[in-house]
Amino acid sequence: MPVFYDQMNNAVNLSHPLRRIISLVPSQTELLFALGLDEQIIGITKFCIHPANKVAHVAKIGGTKQLNIAAIHNLHPDLIVANKEENEQSQIEELRKHYPVWVSDIHNLPTALDMINNVGEITGKIHEAQTLSTSINEQFNTVTPIKQSTKVAYLIWRKPYMAAGKGTFIDSLLQLCGLENVTSNTRYPELTTDELSALKPNVVLLSSEPYPFSQKHVDELKLLLPQAKILLVDGELFSWYGSRLLHSATYFNNLIKKLTLK
Repeated sequence: MPVFYDQMNNAVNLSHPLRRIISLVPSQTELLFALGLDEQIIGITKFCIHPANKVAHVAKIGGTKQLNIAAIHNLHPDLIVANKEENEQSQIEELRKHYPVWVSDIHNLPTALDMINNVGEITGKIHEAQTLSTSINEQFNTVTPIKQSTKVAYLIWRKPYMAAGKGTFIDSLLQLCGLENVTSNTRYPELTTDELSALKPNVVLLSSEPYPFSQKHVDELKLLLPQAKILLVDGELFSWYGSRLLHSATYFNNLIKKLTLK
């Protein structure tokens, strides 16, 4: 029986071939489909929305932090793919009593590429995963960071405002773009309007997820921060750490061009 290690350094014992995989994370669900595992994917969360034409036909097992454990038991998985931050530790520990659970721990692009290769290895899709991770890495090598000092606040929630702080995967991608995160070392700090104003960001990026920011929120923040550039951005391209990263580098280069226009 082969033994694999997840990104938490936990041993995961598997009996191959895998026939029944459950994914508890949207970005990793999309990755599994990208690796060609359509027939093996038997359960996903209600937040797993890509690829739309395929996830519609797969059983849903609750939300990322509110899993339906009974539904998972009914599916009898050979492997469960999870994430340290997106899933609740207590639920993962409960599932480990019954099934092999592989947990990712993503901090930056290197750990995301490592996850892709490791998932390829554990699922028998080594070549597909290596091809994918190499392509993503090559594309990120084309990102040209913004040259002038640019302080950014990346907002993910409203009422209260919440930002992606330092140490997050989003923060690591902001750094690759040459953007300096103005928020604290807290991973997802809450900010009052006074606190946000005091940080004096040059740029505020409003993510499309998990809060669906829109143009009215751009207008609202322009009144608070008249000197800052306020932009709506595709949150999936900043926070999904699977195959969607194929589209991130081009998006970031276009964003950098917008930010450098006078």
